[in-house]
Amino acid sequence: MNGVSVTRAWVAGRRVRRLRRTLVPWTLCAALLLAACDSSGGGDAKGAGASPKDTTCDGKIHGIAHITVWYHAGPSGEFTTLQKQVKEFNGQQKQVRVELVTLPEDRAYTALVLSAAASGDLPDLLDFDGPNLYSYAWSGKLRPIDSCVPASVRADLLPTIRQQGTYAGRLWGVGTFDSGMGLYVRKSVLRKAGIRIPAGPKDAWTATELTGILRKLRKQGYKAPLDLRLVYSQPGQEWNTYGFAPAVWSAGGDLIEPGDHRTADGYVNGPGAVKALTDMQNWAKDGLIDMVKDDKAFVSGRSAISWCGHWTYPEFNKAFPGDVAIVPLPDFGRGTATGMGSFQWGVPAGDADGDAVWRFLSFLLQPAQVHRMSVANGAIPATESAVKLSPQYAPGGPEHLFIEQLRDGVARPRPQTPAYPAISDAFSRAFAKIIFDRAPVQATLDEAAKKIDKDLAAHDGYPANTS
Repeated sequence: MNGVSVTRAWVAGRRVRRLRRTLVPWTLCAALLLAACDSSGGGDAKGAGASPKDTTCDGKIHGIAHITVWYHAGPSGEFTTLQKQVKEFNGQQKQVRVELVTLPEDRAYTALVLSAAASGDLPDLLDFDGPNLYSYAWSGKLRPIDSCVPASVRADLLPTIRQQGTYAGRLWGVGTFDSGMGLYVRKSVLRKAGIRIPAGPKDAWTATELTGILRKLRKQGYKAPLDLRLVYSQPGQEWNTYGFAPAVWSAGGDLIEPGDHRTADGYVNGPGAVKALTDMQNWAKDGLIDMVKDDKAFVSGRSAISWCGHWTYPEFNKAFPGDVAIVPLPDFGRGTATGMGSFQWGVPAGDADGDAVWRFLSFLLQPAQVHRMSVANGAIPATESAVKLSPQYAPGGPEHLFIEQLRDGVARPRPQTPAYPAISDAFSRAFAKIIFDRAPVQATLDEAAKKIDKDLAAHDGYPANTS
């Protein structure tokens, strides 16, 4: 269902008194916003670095509070679970009434958020992809939620959830699940070929070792033994950055200057990035990567190794029961690295009742509710208390690597800067050119650095608020 039809259905089916403004105009300018997002970090130079009013929680809710919640139309299990959670929350208490609005996923959702922010029509509680938090916070689209989240809840969150939700020393978002990534392998295939199976992050294959493994597997009959899930590598999609920035980090590179984020030159096009993507391009040139753009390389048996995320484990394990292991991404020289982060909840700038919003968020963060959502979408529970309810993440469990990486610092956040949308777009397009078109690695990354630095210059380096 497209954005217009979703919007019309919502408008037709909800009471007018709960609608402050209509959603229809947002969809009319979505295409323009998408084009704008391709070339900018998403921040508005006017009011840049603004300090929005905090989301204040004093423990009091006066009368009956109505809050509107926006949610991306993610996997069906995820969506239906949230619907049930909203229904149960509304049914078990009478002070806070939650109105759930689901909108199109991916870039259309981001376009709607940006349009709504420009016209002052954001909801009381917003669901968004985690790396967008920094742009939203910097440009004044979100309000800090420090006073709403108790210390006990913060302590229970995985360190990566706290890290992703923090910008400029403030907490702006929390999530109910995190992500994990690794190499999925067929244990029986590797054992037959005499290939060792890494036991954990400290035991990861080196990139050179993986090259030899792929060549050995090709001799075993796997024409293109490595699946990179290139079906996700569409223009503007996040997979190229989420999936393959870890190779750059592992080689000692970065997408932008760490710390101050003042320039991408010398980082996204630096020696580490060039080394990692040259290695990967060589795999493509040697025919070691499955270039078929579907999601069946691993389950169909075309590839024996799949570079992918947590969401594929149920499918892979169903295809090969008991024969799937998850091992770390390869070490390109400085140790294995992996991605982290997923959708988070934040409070948009406006007049939302912080206590009412937190009442609902605290319900979603209850151990049973976090566990319930992670079962539905296959993601990693965001809290330690919920992880304890999930035996697959316990030591010896099939997905223990994911939680180990999130706890022990192997997982890294994508650059925590308002420039992230521009960084991701430039790197994603560069990666696609390098892998699909066999474009010169150094020159392609040089162009990506120029694009990112152009965005930084257009926003004066995204200065922090000094008021």
